[in-house]
Amino acid sequence: MQPESKSILWAHQNAKKERFLWLLWLGGIILFILAWQEMTKDTLWIFVLDAPTQAQDLASRLFPPRWEYIHKLYGALWDTLNIATLGTLLGIAMAFPIAFLAARNTTPSRRFIRPLALLIIVSSRSINSLIWALLLVAILGPGVLAGIIAIALRSIGFVAKLLYEGIEEINPIPLEAIRATGASELQVIDYAITPQIMPAFLGISLFRWDINIRESTILGLVGAGGIGLQLQASLGMLAWPQVSLIILVILGTVVLSEALSSKLRKAIL
Repeated sequence: MQPESKSILWAHQNAKKERFLWLLWLGGIILFILAWQEMTKDTLWIFVLDAPTQAQDLASRLFPPRWEYIHKLYGALWDTLNIATLGTLLGIAMAFPIAFLAARNTTPSRRFIRPLALLIIVSSRSINSLIWALLLVAILGPGVLAGIIAIALRSIGFVAKLLYEGIEEINPIPLEAIRATGASELQVIDYAITPQIMPAFLGISLFRWDINIRESTILGLVGAGGIGLQLQASLGMLAWPQVSLIILVILGTVVLSEALSSKLRKAIL
């Protein structure tokens, strides 16, 4: 017996939906044209046409890197790693309780405390670490401390957001079982919630540390310490061989930190 062939039915969109799609496309095209005009109104096209020549000239100045300068980068690189690591640890310490206050199933008050915790998370995520560093350098003065706090303030929102979403998705059965024994809320968190979220928490923390390694390399551009200070000084002196060496050191550091973070996350998860 031959199986019945299934015919594909093509349904035309109704006129209202079709007009909406056409208007959407038209609006997108108009927006692109307006954005292009705004972007190019002050563009000097003679410089754009000369860009390949300038790029080739800059590349010839960047290479070869000045390898004998590398011994001056060890201390700055160590500062960068400390900024990233200490800033991550400080951010995690602040993000952990905020995540519990923001999660629907653990917050003491959905009307007052949860919105406040969410406001802290959004504020942290909305401001780039470079802007935090710029503000903190103005308050605390230049140095590593401003960089550490900037990384920490930026890390709070990232860690707390992912963590509170993980808390809201935990299995509720262990919570009910432990509450049935008369345990306090702190004991419920300790024995029912923390074991469930700990692998995700460690993975999130390592991922954030990996990101902070990259972000901490440029904080020196605004005076927050690290290898960015050497980069800023070399750029100011137009010492292009030193600039290329610093960029290579930053690239190597980021690659190594990403590889280490990836292996640790796989071992944990």
